[in-house]
Amino acid sequence: MQLKHFFKQNPRIAVAFSGGVDSSYLLYAAKMSGCDVRAYFIKSQFQPEFELNDAMSFAAQHEIPLTVDNLNALEDPTVANNPADRCYYCKLHIFSRLRDLAKADGFEILCDGTNANDDEADRPGMRALREMGVFSPLRECEMTKKKIRLLSKDAGLKTHDKPSYACLATRIPTGTAITEALLKKVEHAEEVLFEMGFSDLRVRFVPPDNAKIQLPDNQLEKAIAKRTQIVKTLKPTFENILLDMVGR
Repeated sequence: MQLKHFFKQNPRIAVAFSGGVDSSYLLYAAKMSGCDVRAYFIKSQFQPEFELNDAMSFAAQHEIPLTVDNLNALEDPTVANNPADRCYYCKLHIFSRLRDLAKADGFEILCDGTNANDDEADRPGMRALREMGVFSPLRECEMTKKKIRLLSKDAGLKTHDKPSYACLATRIPTGTAITEALLKKVEHAEEVLFEMGFSDLRVRFVPPDNAKIQLPDNQLEKAIAKRTQIVKTLKPTFENILLDMVGR
């Protein structure tokens, strides 16, 4: 199936919007195909503030209606306990809210930005989406991340080269309980590094109170050069600051 055929068959859709490359292109393509489309962004402790800002900016630029709703992801004790399949329970929680919001607005078709490269074996959350009847048009149309980036660039979308950004919960190792305070520590550390000029990065929490910085290969020398500044800035938040010498 081609994407235009999906939109022809489903001319009125709600889209779970993250502000990332895939869901941004899906929204844009739906709008350009003449769909009645609305975006829904769920803001929880797992999304940094810049993702919400990016989503709001994109929706406003392309005149796509956007609903933002707040959700306490940690109110589900299974999610907070952080088992290996945490993402499955988290997606059930989030998409149940999304489905309710969409239905209240009269939308029966809920879509997400899963693409053809996403492997369900590696992403327990995809099982939750399948069980809930969420459509993944980009995946159904066999659109890879590379193709989506190219199409986004051709369309002039500023998201075409945006780095992929997994939710903050992925920074906490499986089996370590997730707390709002811990998520804020990680988010703050990443914000600080962004402000220093680093990009496409992760700050992983390593128990009992350590931060492991992961950067692309071409930023490792810069991190070493800024070692003193990084340690001085992050040391009040974490006991030890580690740098992963294997680029991400």
